Amino acid sequence: MSMDAELPPIVPIRDETLSLRLQQRIDLKTKPRGSLGRLESLAHQIGLIRGTVSPRLSPPTVFVFAADHGVAAEGVSAYLQEVTWQMVENFLAGGAAITVLARQQDVALRIVDAGVKHDFGSRAGLIDRKIRAGSGNLAIEPAMTAQECRQALRAGMDLMADVDSDVIGFGEMGIANTTPAAALMHALTGISVADCVGAGTGVDAQGMARKIRVIQHAMQRHAGAQTPLDVLAALGGLEIAMMTGAMLGAASRRRVLLIDGFIATSALLVAARLAPAILDYCVFCHQSDERGHARMLQALGARPLLDMGLRLGEGTGCVLAWPLVQAAAAFLCDMASFEEAGVSDRGDER
Repeated sequence: MSMDAELPPIVPIRDETLSLRLQQRIDLKTKPRGSLGRLESLAHQIGLIRGTVSPRLSPPTVFVFAADHGVAAEGVSAYLQEVTWQMVENFLAGGAAITVLARQQDVALRIVDAGVKHDFGSRAGLIDRKIRAGSGNLAIEPAMTAQECRQALRAGMDLMADVDSDVIGFGEMGIANTTPAAALMHALTGISVADCVGAGTGVDAQGMARKIRVIQHAMQRHAGAQTPLDVLAALGGLEIAMMTGAMLGAASRRRVLLIDGFIATSALLVAARLAPAILDYCVFCHQSDERGHARMLQALGARPLLDMGLRLGEGTGCVLAWPLVQAAAAFLCDMASFEEAGVSDRGDER
């Protein structure tokens, strides 16, 4: 399944001249050097992504990709599969955590049906990009055909063409989707299955053991999947594949990418294997309480902004981290320098 030629070009953000200008601008603000900690490195990254020493960020748009998973039939979730479409209805009605937090922060929210096993009809606020009604059961068959995987990736890329926001957040909804996320993590990092699998929606010890067995069986069945795209088609999900495409599309347009929790990071893991430069554009919003997320972040060389014990998904971590991203850009643009404020810098004669 070769589609490398179809992937959008992603340019590394490394620019030594701009980097030096940004660091000088940060260092000359009215503060001890380095005293704003992670905000300083975040401001530097944002400036490089946007290609300016004064990056004014428009409010973000968060995309929530929803789909069902055939592997739910293996009993790997504490919730029934119909909860996926019921939660999409909750998103549309404004009653979910992500909708409440997005309203609070004035963040635009886009709900995408990538493959929910339900007929919503034509609905205001729902973007219909359904590839099929749920993925295949990865324990006994590929989650997607090569063609379906390509369609999902392309749909995600195309969604980014019509977004004006400088900042894009990525969330998801799909009962049983921690299982394909853990399978992708194991396949692409080599970390043991047991260290990739967590409680997801709250399964007990027996449920965890079941998830491990399902993934181990899937790895044997799909041992021939070698490339990242082959692995994605065999083990992923429709919302994960579409999110992967959207991340690639957003980075190719030099957007700041807000990466949510375990499932969103599994989509990025695939994207990073396809285009390593995408990591330059990513802000890792938080470390999830899902067991494998810390190891996945470590494999990506990522430092999350928050660690609040979250494991909800939906893009909630993106919205919670947005004020920090906003603060980093604001101080870079608006904070006075020592010279502008008439304040003596260290080393000036007293």
